[in-house]
Amino acid sequence: MGLQEDFEDHAEKAKTLPENTSNESKLILYGLYKQATVGDVNTSRPGIFNQRDRAKWDAWKAVEGKSKEEAMSDYITKVKQLQEEAAAAGAS
Repeated sequence: MGLQEDFEDHAEKAKTLPENTSNESKLILYGLYKQATVGDVNTSRPGIFNQRDRAKWDAWKAVEGKSKEEAMSDYITKVKQLQEEAAAAGAS
């Protein structure tokens, strides 16, 4: 399986992460996903009254400069980590 296919597979798996996945983790995934699929931030930062979109924009901006491949690889690693954490939490 190539990197693109592996990335797409893990993007689907990310949708099944538990509800209690932290916002911080979700934002990291969002930023990496946008970097892998769009590239560097190409929009202006949302205003102060739009906290949700602003946080998402900041998460994307935080990974600016990563190559598409590096962002995909980091995304896959993060999804695997969150799956393992969820499995461990479910086992306890």
